[in-house]
Amino acid sequence: MLNKNVYPFLLELRENNNREWFRANKNKYDKAKKDFELFVALSIEQLKQIDPDLSGLVAKDCIFRIFRDVRFSEDKQPYKTHFGAFLAKNGRKSSYGGYYIHIQPDGSFLGGGCFMPAPNVLKAIREEIYHNPLEFKEIITNKEFISHFPELYGDKLKTAPRGYPKDFEYIDLLNYKNYAVGKMVPDEIVLSDRFPKEISNCFTSLHSLNVYLNQILEDL
Repeated sequence: MLNKNVYPFLLELRENNNREWFRANKNKYDKAKKDFELFVALSIEQLKQIDPDLSGLVAKDCIFRIFRDVRFSEDKQPYKTHFGAFLAKNGRKSSYGGYYIHIQPDGSFLGGGCFMPAPNVLKAIREEIYHNPLEFKEIITNKEFISHFPELYGDKLKTAPRGYPKDFEYIDLLNYKNYAVGKMVPDEIVLSDRFPKEISNCFTSLHSLNVYLNQILEDL
């Protein structure tokens, strides 16, 4: 279960997103971060029973920094108002498909797959789908899968990707810019003892997509 100290810190940070407040309340951040890290560690233990690729993964290697890169952003707030962790082979910087936990008051969600894949990764995924479309379609239309993830996440191209015929029967499967999914989770579940079960159910259904994606990536 997620420690209930995490949400109060994030709510305070949302209202005081500046370096002065953060420095004065560094102890609150350290405690919340430690609580989230413990939760991620427990989630890894839980999920490696579903996906052996997570064996040996360390929580701190999966958790994203709370500090924002504001160099090229109009929003100059220095801190993220959420905690996030990507559970995948090689941790948060991995190109492999994995499992994402996002904790944010009024905005928590679970997701995964390949988000914003590098051009060579995206091309490899499209190539595999082009030559074997039914295998991919079977995964994303599975009843259990769509009960959690009715559709893939993000924008799609308005026309066929370069190099693929526009009249390809399954062209819609190639038009995705991300091969990722996401599911919002209400605060009442995140803050209850039901959350680990929700994680297990969501990520069990996601496992088949990650297996598919990672078999492609192993060949790169």
